[in-house]
Amino acid sequence: MPYQTPQSFEQTLDEILSLAPDRFAIFSYAHVPWLKPTQKAMEKALPSAETKLELLKLTIEKLTSEGYLYIGMDHFAKADDELAVAQRKKTLQRNFQGYSTRGGADIYAFGMSAISQANDFYWQNLKDLPAYYGALDAGKLPLHRGCLLSAEDKLRRTTIMRLMCDLSLDYAAMSSLLGADFKEHFGRELESLDDMEADGLVVKTPQGLMVTELGRLLIRNIAMRFDAYTMNRKENRFSRTI
Repeated sequence: MPYQTPQSFEQTLDEILSLAPDRFAIFSYAHVPWLKPTQKAMEKALPSAETKLELLKLTIEKLTSEGYLYIGMDHFAKADDELAVAQRKKTLQRNFQGYSTRGGADIYAFGMSAISQANDFYWQNLKDLPAYYGALDAGKLPLHRGCLLSAEDKLRRTTIMRLMCDLSLDYAAMSSLLGADFKEHFGRELESLDDMEADGLVVKTPQGLMVTELGRLLIRNIAMRFDAYTMNRKENRFSRTI
């Protein structure tokens, strides 16, 4: 958050640790001034990318020293929590809300701009309050837009999810799961990871791909290599990964 420092955030962590929660979800504030112009007022107060990595390092060291497991990306859980158990069994799931043990469940969201998910598509509610209530008053669903997934979208969604949940990809297991030769289908994407392997973020073998401890800090960036839409996106469409 704006004005946050490692010192202030460590105090926050200590206060929350006193409550002994089962899980933590810790992630960066999404700075998207091209969508929310009022956020421009906070730009000078935002932590730098280096400070944000320092905050993540502090969080990992602090929580793991207190017995929490780093599930990945933005989640931490106690060793007996169902998220940690699912990760050990390689049954952990992830959707746009975060990590979950409920694979294949539909997500129904309510309220302005809320995003829902089913197996074949996503849809988002209207973002403007008058339009949202106007649709409801007219007895209509307050839908703004939707996205129907192709077969390729589903292959990539599953691949990205397994990478984010397991922090590895077993080529034989993925081929069986997807019904396609994984190394052949994603040959270009795997080749594109050579620079990340050189930087010590991943390790590639003939049998699979493994994310290193350093790579866990940048798992979003690694997963983006399997996103077919990345190259077509506008530079400032989403918040920064760091």
